[in-house]
Amino acid sequence: MKIVVTNDDGFDQPGLAALVESVKALANVSVVAPATPQSNVGHRVTMRKPIRVDRPDSHTHVVHATPADCTRLAVKQLVPDVDWVIAGINPGANLGSDVYQSGTVAAAREAAILGVRAMAVSQYIAPDWTVDWPAAQVQVSRVLAAILEKKLAPGQFWNINLPSPITARSALATQLCPLDKHPHRYRYIEDAGVYRYQGIIHDRPRSIGSDVDVCFGGMISVTLMEI
Repeated sequence: MKIVVTNDDGFDQPGLAALVESVKALANVSVVAPATPQSNVGHRVTMRKPIRVDRPDSHTHVVHATPADCTRLAVKQLVPDVDWVIAGINPGANLGSDVYQSGTVAAAREAAILGVRAMAVSQYIAPDWTVDWPAAQVQVSRVLAAILEKKLAPGQFWNINLPSPITARSALATQLCPLDKHPHRYRYIEDAGVYRYQGIIHDRPRSIGSDVDVCFGGMISVTLMEI
C-alpha cells in the first residue's frame, strides 16, 4: 500500500513527522507537503502560475503552493499509484464548520474529489495544554489501522480529531459522529478602523453526539465526510 502524507502547516512541522511515524509501519510513505504554513487557506488551488517542487530526499516533495495543490500534484504526477492521502496531524481541531476553512481537510477532500481514499487528522488543544506529539503519534497509530479498513464510497473521506489532554497511555474511545452545524460565537472588535477577531474556540456551542461534543468530551471523533 502507498500512502501520501501532507498537511497545511509545512513540511518541517512536528505534526507531519508524527503522522509519518504513525503510518510507516502500515505502508510505503511519501511526503508531499507545503513549503510554508498554509493554515486556513481552505480549498484554494493554483492554476495560473507554475508550482515549484523541491526534493530534499527521495521520499519528500516540498511544494510551494497550497495543501490542495499538494494533493493534486501527488495524485496526478508525483505518486500516481497512491492508495491513500492522509493530511495532518494538525495542531488544533478541525470540527464542525472549521472543515471549510481548513487546509488540512481540503487536502483530504481534494483526494476524494480525485477518487483517492483520504482522511484528515487533527489534534484538539485544550486550554493551558501543549500538544504531546509522541502521544498523538501513538493514538493515531492505534486508530489508523481500523480506519484504513473501513469502506469509503466515491466522494467520501474521513475527518478525525483527537481530544486533549492525552498521553500515550490514554485509553481513548473512538466514536463515529456527524459534523456539528452550530455557528461559532465570535465578534469583531473595532479600533481606529481596524477590526480584530475575538472568540474562544473552547466555548463553542454543540449538539449532543456531534463531532465537537465527542472530541471535547474526551473521545476520538470520526466523521464521514462528503465532497
